[in-house]
Amino acid sequence: MAKMRRKGDLPTKDCLACGRPFAWRKKWERVWDEVRYCSDACRAARPRVASRGEAEAASPPRGRGR
Repeated sequence: MAKMRRKGDLPTKDCLACGRPFAWRKKWERVWDEVRYCSDACRAARPRVASRGEAEAASPPRGRGR
């Protein structure tokens, strides 16, 4: 049987959406390096980066200013 670990001994990360720390979970064992958010709610509310097409559509047209 494996040696018991305390929860405080597990690795932690800070959530990119809410900024709170969260601890390693067994279900994240294989993908821990890819985990960025503490929950599904934070992943759904993650900050969106505007794509290039959206950024151009939102900016005013360039040209001669009158």
